[in-house]
Amino acid sequence: MLITHDTRCSLDAVVDLVNTAPENDTATDGLATVAALADFVRNHEVSEVGVLSELDLAAVRKVRGRFAEVFAAPDPAAAAAVINDLIAAAGTTPRLTDHDGYDWHVHYFAPGASLADHLSADCGMALAFFVVAGEQERLRRCEAPDCRRAFVDLSRNRSRRYCDSRTCGNRLHVAAYRARRKEAAG
Repeated sequence: MLITHDTRCSLDAVVDLVNTAPENDTATDGLATVAALADFVRNHEVSEVGVLSELDLAAVRKVRGRFAEVFAAPDPAAAAAVINDLIAAAGTTPRLTDHDGYDWHVHYFAPGASLADHLSADCGMALAFFVVAGEQERLRRCEAPDCRRAFVDLSRNRSRRYCDSRTCGNRLHVAAYRARRKEAAG
């Protein structure tokens, strides 16, 4: 599956957006303030964003919840229904652009769109490409029992199980190794 630069940027943004949500009642929301939202926009180089407000923060949190539904969708039809709602509500208007030193690519958000609509359109279309290609199962949640972070499995054979092999994957492999050693010794 060919993933263009702008699609990859949108995938990274949607994964990071979903992962800002608190995993439980005691966890901190990664988008607790407008300043945190501004940091998110800056870190992901989201273009054409004006001054952010509490209204933007509330709208992006709502969109974040909808994107989380895509990663939890039991089948392509369920994922497609949520994605269709997101991109329709955003007033998706594809247009070619070549800004900020990047070659020609497609923006799906309307000029002057709110940040929530911008993310709904561009990130929604990036996820739509996976559903269309029959690759919805690549939109996953970490299999570590204490982690539910979202990720997109871009491995060749669709075998990635953890959000990060250096943390969640390694921690579980070490625990399994220690359990095997303990069983063999005892």
